[in-house]
Amino acid sequence: MKLSQLAGAIPVLEVRGKDWADLEILNVSNDSRKIREGGLFVAVKGYLQDGHAYLAKAQEMGALAAVVTEFREESSLPQIRVENARESLSRLSAELLHHPSRKLRVMGITATNGKTTTSYMLDHIYRRLGVKTGLVGSVVIKVGEEFVHSELTTPESSDLQLIFDRMVQAKVSRAIMEVSSSALELYRVHDVDFDIVAFNNFSREHIDQHGSLEKYYEAKSSLIRKAKSGSFAVLNRDDDMTYRLRAETKAQVVAFSTKDDQADVYCSDLDLSSGRGRFLLKIRKDIVGLDGVVEKGEYPVSLRVPGFHSVVNALSSLSMAIIDGVGIQEAIAALETFGGVERRFQYIYDREFIIIDDHFANTSNINMSLESLVKLSYRKLHLVYAIRGNRGVTVNGENIETLLKWREQLPMDEIIGTSSVEFVGDKDRVREEELAVFTEELRDSDLKVTLIDSLTEAIHYALDQVQPGDVVLLAGSQGMDRGARIALEYLWQKHPEGDKEELFSPLDGRVSDMDA
Repeated sequence: MKLSQLAGAIPVLEVRGKDWADLEILNVSNDSRKIREGGLFVAVKGYLQDGHAYLAKAQEMGALAAVVTEFREESSLPQIRVENARESLSRLSAELLHHPSRKLRVMGITATNGKTTTSYMLDHIYRRLGVKTGLVGSVVIKVGEEFVHSELTTPESSDLQLIFDRMVQAKVSRAIMEVSSSALELYRVHDVDFDIVAFNNFSREHIDQHGSLEKYYEAKSSLIRKAKSGSFAVLNRDDDMTYRLRAETKAQVVAFSTKDDQADVYCSDLDLSSGRGRFLLKIRKDIVGLDGVVEKGEYPVSLRVPGFHSVVNALSSLSMAIIDGVGIQEAIAALETFGGVERRFQYIYDREFIIIDDHFANTSNINMSLESLVKLSYRKLHLVYAIRGNRGVTVNGENIETLLKWREQLPMDEIIGTSSVEFVGDKDRVREEELAVFTEELRDSDLKVTLIDSLTEAIHYALDQVQPGDVVLLAGSQGMDRGARIALEYLWQKHPEGDKEELFSPLDGRVSDMDA
């Protein structure tokens, strides 16, 4: 596409350089390493780096011109000055590829907790029914049956548009994506054409990143507030911060609930005695969806995945599926075969004792996981806790405070903390102040605190103490990604008899530890 035509997609303030209008642009990126011949480089000022410093590198890689927020005299590239580089990156990327998301039915899911599981549930429903899907999330990016490890919950806008274009070329019909607060704040999904959006829950998280709880909420809620007319917004009626958005969107709202019979979709007779939810799904009234009418009625549901949080995620995913035209009985039958998502209260070992692998990222996530844990019957809990690196003292302090609120209901006498030093990079490295708040919050508790820098040694320490009837909880975000593999490898090392393939089967298809 000629640069003059492409530049028409953005509000240009000023252009410097000769013969720029007829340049043929073949690719757009804000990463100088990804620029190829015929590229347009967008210089973005980030938290750590200023893209303007990489104009020479971009030119060396093949850039023909640059989009900037301030002119750089030392560069010979034609420069197009704009006010907002991130917004321009999104618009230019979508325009160059002729807006591929408009050729797909796109579902966007945001939440403090449950984005990944909800997206996997919805993807599972479609795939069981023979629908070709694409998935974009924190664990994996999938185009049809092609899988790629995900570096960000939501990719940069230029990468995201390329992913959508690949989906179109692969004849994908449904694209499901997790939408993070960072993606919303940084314009990564600015030009994604969403047909259904969902906001499952909201609680304290990423405070240090966004600056305040209000800014975090503003970013999250923009997915609903900016939803287009004719689209649908699925909201959790049980969550006040989520449900209040019902009057602030052009989208048609469908509300779900685990308890409120005034919701459009809700459950009754919820039974979690086995750890896995069984309930009666009720549709209160007919819903006119994207492809027809969803008739009111009630239907029994039995989930394979454990925990109350799985019930919440199931209600959200079922709501999106039926809005999109999937028959309710077909959607339930498909969902009942769903076996879970890695690192979301995932049972990786369930024999003489249990090992559970859980993301344990924030206060709401911790509450949901521990609410599920206290409903189980077991002898003793061994908690291996990966401290959250580079997330600030606020999140780390609140996480431990939340954990201690469950102290009386947890049969444990020790917490094993680890910095996971052998596996985390600079982005997730535990800082001194984060380690300090971890120990300070626990100082007045009756728990023994054992700090082990190495994740491998921390898990070995826990497994050396475990007895029949116990539960080992591998808790933590990025630092614990390799935890499940470490645990199973140590069990095999200690007891090499039996079926190794069966022992390691819970790791099949996992991508969180694919680089280990």
